[in-house]
Amino acid sequence: MSALVGVRARSGIALVAILLTLLILPTSVTGSGVALPHIGAETRASLDALQWAVHAYNLTFASFMLACGSLVDLLGRRRVFSWGAALFAAASMVSAVATDIYLLDVARGIAGVGAAALLTSGSSILATTFGGAARTRVFAAVGITTGAGLALGAMAAGLLSDNLGWRSFFGSHALLMLLVLLAVPFLRESRGASESKVDWAGTSTFVAGLFLLMLGVVEGPQWGWGSPGVLGLLAGSVLLMVLFVLVERRQRHPMFDLALLRSTRFVALCLIPVVVTFAFVILLPLLPNYLLVANRASSQAAGATMLLMTLPILVTPVLANRLIRIGLSARTVFALSLACLTIGVGWLAAVLQPGVGVAVPAGPLILLGVGLGLNFGLVDGAVLTVVPAESTGAAAGFLNTLRLGSEAVVIAAAGSALVDLLGNRLGDGWSPFYPGTPEALANSVNSGDLGGPMSMLPAGIRPQFFDFVTQSFTGAWQVVLWSSAAICAALSVAIYAMLAEPEREPAPAAEVAARQS
Repeated sequence: MSALVGVRARSGIALVAILLTLLILPTSVTGSGVALPHIGAETRASLDALQWAVHAYNLTFASFMLACGSLVDLLGRRRVFSWGAALFAAASMVSAVATDIYLLDVARGIAGVGAAALLTSGSSILATTFGGAARTRVFAAVGITTGAGLALGAMAAGLLSDNLGWRSFFGSHALLMLLVLLAVPFLRESRGASESKVDWAGTSTFVAGLFLLMLGVVEGPQWGWGSPGVLGLLAGSVLLMVLFVLVERRQRHPMFDLALLRSTRFVALCLIPVVVTFAFVILLPLLPNYLLVANRASSQAAGATMLLMTLPILVTPVLANRLIRIGLSARTVFALSLACLTIGVGWLAAVLQPGVGVAVPAGPLILLGVGLGLNFGLVDGAVLTVVPAESTGAAAGFLNTLRLGSEAVVIAAAGSALVDLLGNRLGDGWSPFYPGTPEALANSVNSGDLGGPMSMLPAGIRPQFFDFVTQSFTGAWQVVLWSSAAICAALSVAIYAMLAEPEREPAPAAEVAARQS
């Protein structure tokens, strides 16, 4: 009996530790954007350097996902989990005490590597620790916890940054991860297939190519899109991605199984997270800065507004699974999800104005949250039904890497587009009383700071200057949002058509998880 109680206790500790981890990781994505204005105000960093506090985490999180998955099989699930937790805790502590923006950026990149190790090993530990109905319940809890992290990240960051300073946000991550490390001795060690290998050639070319692409996109507004530096970065990215494909074709254990792309339904399902990125994810780090400037909101108030689009994620996945169970096809549920996302981002573009209250954007923000929630988890389960059984691991890894990779690139592109558009608009009606340049002001505004530039002006013209800048900022946002809506609409039509290919119908994510072993 004591042995049985011991096993149950160890399983319970493992579950609590991993759920806490899965709560922390998404808050680092959604919360860091809210903290950026506070970081910028203290460090006086340029916008491009400041943005890498978000981009570096997204880049390494996406790029090292599959490599960490291979390390889990080679070195052991508990070992990789403990290394990931230690790396994430150390990087978060460095972030909390950093006085130099470049040290903060590097620390955030290291935290992303730790996050990739934690996510891959943590999910694998749960899959091997629990089975049958217990596994179904556990992975349902995983979905709820991840959704809660997305929902609460912006609010937590705003609350901590406003009251205790931005360093407390990263410091809290370090302290919570230390609690996770205390649970490591209670985790059981296990390994996967012995023939697994880390595709270092594929990983290095993929990381380098993605880094050059993001760097080119971020620096485009600063250096000029036609400058030799930006063109060289983009050309280098293309060359590295071509090299990556060539390397993968020759690998015995490739990072990406390119043969999976022969399935039309698989490609369609993998494109759904791309729509989510254009409609939903780009708002997480960028919209709070608009609210800070145009609505003169506090970080806490901006974070609370973001709850309107993140809280529905906790409810609508249950609705999606119920719709499947009563006979609605997964294709129809995906269509509803894509429609909500496309309409939501277009609706937000139509109503966004300086000084509007919470009630005006509430409708589109809630609709966006519903749209994400309807496919949240369902996509992951559906992918496993359209590939051979022996390829489910590769398919899941491909989906997650594409999801995180698209988020990293599109967020960087959207931020750069806002700076470029805003700089052009400010230059068209420039105030002679402001001593700075339109480009410098655009950088400051897009990072959530208009108070600093306004303090440099005579008090008598500040109201007109505020109206001019916020209207210009709104115009830039509307261009980005309408462009996102058009991209979402085109992708949604293509996805719906591609999903018509006759293959096995996807099951709800929880049911798929229960069948995997």
